[in-house]
Amino acid sequence: MEPFLHQSAGEKSAQTRMVNGHSPHAAPPATSALDQVERKRTAQSIQASMNAHREPISMDRLHLDDESDPPHMNGSQEHSAEQYEQVEDGDIEDLDVKVAARDARDEALVTPAAISRAASPFTAHPPVDFDGLSWPSAGTLARLQERNNPEEAQARLKKLSGAVRTILECIGEDPDREGLHGTPERYAKAMMFFTRGYEENLRDIVNGAVFHEDHDELVIVKDIEVYSLCEHHLVPFTGKMHIGYIPARRVIGLSKLARIADMFSRRLQVQERLTKQVALALSEVLKPQGVGVVMESSHLCMVMRGVEKHGATTTTSCMLGAMRKRAKTREEFLSLLNRR
Repeated sequence: MEPFLHQSAGEKSAQTRMVNGHSPHAAPPATSALDQVERKRTAQSIQASMNAHREPISMDRLHLDDESDPPHMNGSQEHSAEQYEQVEDGDIEDLDVKVAARDARDEALVTPAAISRAASPFTAHPPVDFDGLSWPSAGTLARLQERNNPEEAQARLKKLSGAVRTILECIGEDPDREGLHGTPERYAKAMMFFTRGYEENLRDIVNGAVFHEDHDELVIVKDIEVYSLCEHHLVPFTGKMHIGYIPARRVIGLSKLARIADMFSRRLQVQERLTKQVALALSEVLKPQGVGVVMESSHLCMVMRGVEKHGATTTTSCMLGAMRKRAKTREEFLSLLNRR
């Protein structure tokens, strides 16, 4: 009699169960209801990305009072719209009701009042002027109109060159010596380039690059190089800006984030205002669930003069919407910035 005929029933059962690690008669492991729902939503999102027709949104349609859904939204996007409503910074106190948790397991984790941040009382009004120049100063509109009037533009350059010549004379230099010949004109052109952000408009910068997309997780662009002029001493401060937002049915072309940062930095600035202007502009264009902007820079006004602290860096931040209200969301954003 062959040896395998003497195997017990238990040994045969164990051997059967070793096929592919599981018994062919055993029931598959149960899947939780949460997993099934997540798989269904993932499948719907993938299907929507493959089949849905994406069209850019005209900047003329971006109004604060526009709460209507886009006509080409699919079922997955409608579900996202119901779960993630648009959040305005002014509605920050009602954010627990307006914004559903990004994970069902986080639903009960409401930010304690002790670590929650109140809405900022300081906002520019209006934050963005699409018909003007987005927080313009007096005279910037005239500068923009000079693009179509070369004679006035040349007169402005001549006036600025004369002012630079006066500065050279006041510091004891000879503007007519060989080394400084043409310096007033060169500096005038350079200063117009350094401050070209006064001539730019947010509508032209975005240029319709806003799209409907069923995405409701963080979008972050890090290490955007920023160059600006301190309005107190007219010397440069340079650094990097990190921009993140949580979409609410709208996403923007990634390069536009860098262009928005460049537009506001190419003006006479203070770092605190520059950080907030970028955040408010992005919030106005996209109306997302939340926006976070962090900037780190070195100021030559405290390196070349004054206290002369060469290793000092300045960090500023602006959090709007869910980024400001929910500590957990804010911590996720900041932790992602620190990953290298």
